[in-house]
Amino acid sequence: MKKRLSMSIAVVVAACAHAPSPIVGPVQAPTSSNNPTASSRVVVAGDTTPRRDSTNATTLAPASDSARVSDSEVSKRAAEVFGDSAARGRTAADSASGRDGPSWDIDVQSYATKGRVEHYLQVFSGSAREHIIAQLEEGSRYEPMIRAKMRAGGLPEDMYYLALIESGFDPNAYSRAAAVGMWQFMASTGRDMGLRVDWWVDERRDPVKSTTAAVGFIRGLKEQLGSLYLAAAAYNGGPGRIARGLTRYADDLEGTTGDDRFFALADKDFLPRETREYVPQLIAAALIAKEPHRYGMEIRTLPPFVYDSVRVGPATPLAAIAKATGVGAEQIARLNPQILRGMTPPRDSFRVRIPAGSAASFDSLFKILPEADRVGVRRVETKKGDYPETVAERYRLRTKYVLLFNPKAERSKKTGRLAAGQILLIPSAAVAAAATDAPDPSIERYSSGTRTHVVRRGESLGLIAKHYHTTVKSIMALNGMKRSIIFPGQSLVVSGRARRSSSGHRSAHASGRGSGRGVAQAGSQRR
Repeated sequence: MKKRLSMSIAVVVAACAHAPSPIVGPVQAPTSSNNPTASSRVVVAGDTTPRRDSTNATTLAPASDSARVSDSEVSKRAAEVFGDSAARGRTAADSASGRDGPSWDIDVQSYATKGRVEHYLQVFSGSAREHIIAQLEEGSRYEPMIRAKMRAGGLPEDMYYLALIESGFDPNAYSRAAAVGMWQFMASTGRDMGLRVDWWVDERRDPVKSTTAAVGFIRGLKEQLGSLYLAAAAYNGGPGRIARGLTRYADDLEGTTGDDRFFALADKDFLPRETREYVPQLIAAALIAKEPHRYGMEIRTLPPFVYDSVRVGPATPLAAIAKATGVGAEQIARLNPQILRGMTPPRDSFRVRIPAGSAASFDSLFKILPEADRVGVRRVETKKGDYPETVAERYRLRTKYVLLFNPKAERSKKTGRLAAGQILLIPSAAVAAAATDAPDPSIERYSSGTRTHVVRRGESLGLIAKHYHTTVKSIMALNGMKRSIIFPGQSLVVSGRARRSSSGHRSAHASGRGSGRGVAQAGSQRR
């Protein structure tokens, strides 16, 4: 896999539509993307119930069978297996009452005639049509899992479309602000939301685990701000900015409640453009996705993201896992985008995803592979006078792989020589071929004048203030907070003046839309 900057909706739309007002919400260009080995069960991502049907398809009784299956049962089963995309939002109440058409569990109809929503409806179904279709189709792989997690987390299922605006459902989306994955988390926020983020593994790229983290993050924003659309805007621009806006315009917003508060705030000259546009894009995407034919679009539902999982040892090549399951290494990489360097971590046993139905035979097939196939790296000792280039030449590697697999190798700052006597990891040809050039996951880009703290579990504002030698009152003022309620994963400005990062996380979480940035420019300060 190659390093890529995430492609924002803003870029797609601006390039296609030449709209008078630039689009700010990012949607990435699509890319394809744990139970004991003894089990051959198929796991539907996001579903805790294992299934033995390796195709995950609904099987109806043949015509000769005397049993009949009602339309409602077929629809119900399809929704269970494929998620809302199968029914395009039609609810049980709609079916019972005979009402036609879709329904949404976020309020889109009240705002469908808003000027910016209508603008994005035109752009998404017009000049950006092919991009939106491709991204919605790619998203259909993950839709059952994402909807199930939204539902389990107490959020509306249609917040699924937030991932379209964030990344185009691309698990490998990467913004200039170093926001990563389908939900565009910064490294620190990802870790605080329970994700593993290090040189070897980056679970921000894991569609299942990152969705769990995103659900928790969005739920916390909604509890803090009292509105789903304000939470969405905060996901893009940061909760501090939204809270400051609500405080600044409290008199003007008096009497405005619920999601109307977002639109009232968006009418003020306060929010960054990408944050103002974020919710209209979300609404437009939800409207189009559930009534594609109304907008002259046809969206295919792709096979769902299903897999078995097995545990393997340290430094196991993805290529060896592929051979033991009878598929190509690229398919294993798509199931495990969180594995960055072509092999499992060098010191940890690790649970990996393999094709559905292949777990039962995996152990026996893996054991009969030649030892050379099962070993991902060799450990060698450096000699006096070694450079990365000479080591690479000695083992017939490109220099970049010596550096990629030894990020902490000791080198002279003056000469670039490697310190003698240290142990280097030398990857096999198969591991080197499968390794990604993903940037250092520890990269965080904030302006130098601003100190930002990501809230960890168990922390209070009092503890944070004490740590930074400041006061609760000061932190609340810097972040525009009316109440001293905080939640894990929230980014707080603790000193200095907050400024948008040049590269945004839009995902940063919210930082950098446009020009290949992630979700929103505020995100880098927010998530």
